[in-house]
Amino acid sequence: MIEAHLAKLRARDDISAAEEAAIRHAIAEVRTVPDRQIFIHRGEELTQSTLLLDGWMARARDLRGGHRQITELHVTGDFVDLHSFTLKHLDHDIITLSPCRIALIPHENLRRITEQFPHLTRIYWLMTNIDAAIHREWAVSLGRRDAVSKLAHFLCELLIRLRIAGCAETDSIDFPLTQDEIAECLGLTPVHVNRTLQEIRRRELIRLENKRLTILDLPGLMRLAEFDPMYLYLRQERH
Repeated sequence: MIEAHLAKLRARDDISAAEEAAIRHAIAEVRTVPDRQIFIHRGEELTQSTLLLDGWMARARDLRGGHRQITELHVTGDFVDLHSFTLKHLDHDIITLSPCRIALIPHENLRRITEQFPHLTRIYWLMTNIDAAIHREWAVSLGRRDAVSKLAHFLCELLIRLRIAGCAETDSIDFPLTQDEIAECLGLTPVHVNRTLQEIRRRELIRLENKRLTILDLPGLMRLAEFDPMYLYLRQERH
């Protein structure tokens, strides 16, 4: 049930059998959530955190003028709102971008993990730091990369993150995002996203059809994006 999440943790550190059991026992409920829903509302008081077992979710902010900015995507294996354990409410919405299966972990169970499994606690601290690193890289894209390189970077990141979770077939992944949602991630208009996708297709770097993304030339796409996966901290080491 949580194999993708464990794979993501084990890409950075070893997880003992006791630590794995603690994660499994912390889950209080498994639930299915429809796509294109607000799952957690900004400001809502929270007593549990959400582990994404399958699907795509996002952190998002809506503005008065009707515009929405997606500030991070979450894919299978991600802890969507581990930070709510300390914050108790979020300054953004959590939305679903595909049908999702989630596990709910009460904050009391997370507190127990912090007391009984200090090594696992450090690993989860690492994962929240990696979330922050992803936010910083997105800020660079929003502020300084041109449309072609920011979209290329976005696609490279998603492939690598899904590979870590065991959810990629070589260089091919499920891709449920609409062009409007890509625009909300990248700070572009949907029309600009469409043109940029066409340009990357023209260079024979990707194929996107039937909600399936295939990267035809990953080294070429990475060069176009100036993609350096260092910010994903993929090296396994003891914490």
